[in-house]
Amino acid sequence: MNSNIIITKDGTKIFYKDWGTGPVVVFSHGWPLNADAWDNQLLFLASHGYRVIAHDRRAHGRSSQPWDGHNLDTYADDLASLIEALNLKDVTLVGHSTGGGEVARYIGRHGTSCVARAVLVGAITPLMLKTESNPNGTPIEVFDGIRAGVVGDRSQFYKDLSSPFFGANRPDSTVSQGLRDAFWLWSMQVGLKGAYDCIKAFSETDLTEDIKQFEIPTLIIHGDDDQIVPIAASALLAAKLVKNATLKIYPGADHGLTFTHKDQFNEDLLAFLRS
Repeated sequence: MNSNIIITKDGTKIFYKDWGTGPVVVFSHGWPLNADAWDNQLLFLASHGYRVIAHDRRAHGRSSQPWDGHNLDTYADDLASLIEALNLKDVTLVGHSTGGGEVARYIGRHGTSCVARAVLVGAITPLMLKTESNPNGTPIEVFDGIRAGVVGDRSQFYKDLSSPFFGANRPDSTVSQGLRDAFWLWSMQVGLKGAYDCIKAFSETDLTEDIKQFEIPTLIIHGDDDQIVPIAASALLAAKLVKNATLKIYPGADHGLTFTHKDQFNEDLLAFLRS
């Protein structure tokens, strides 16, 4: 068996990277990417004395592609399986976008006995969907459009999505074609069923009660020009619901700030880990 694979309760194989030694930081990626999206952070932190672990969510990247389980409960349980299999303690959980929801639901379902800190980056918490009680959310029609794009011509859809994801559609953008190509490459590795089901998971899952259970120091980072997870219905609300939250807003930053603002983000992450 591949030493970098764990098997979950339903037999799904989850691929992970495990670099460096020291205090443990576990990363959960966004949709529709995989653990490679964290490589800048993994290299940086492992070079500064940390053990860094990043997994491919089920159906994404090098993990297997089951028909079922593409929801936040199962994603959280998969993360729990990884933490248990590797016997990790005093972990810092870092989640970007859907990965932030995964971290929140993990804490909601499994508590913080193994967790020392949490970092939510461009996260979907507490709820993306516009509802009567969440008027600043994103209308369901937007998510229906994403579903139609993924089912219709996913390759072109992902190429197009890379523009607002990294703010390449802004006049002062310096985003390279190479970065947009990488986004497309990672996105094309997601199984269609997993990609499709995850849209409902990240848009309609209410994580309000989960993030209220964060009893640990939490860093919330968000770009105020995030076109994928707008800040008003996410970070600004989450920061009020998490008891020990520190909110850092990156002016003009996009959803993919871990790339476009990687030096700033890496330094903020390191400072939080050392605090």
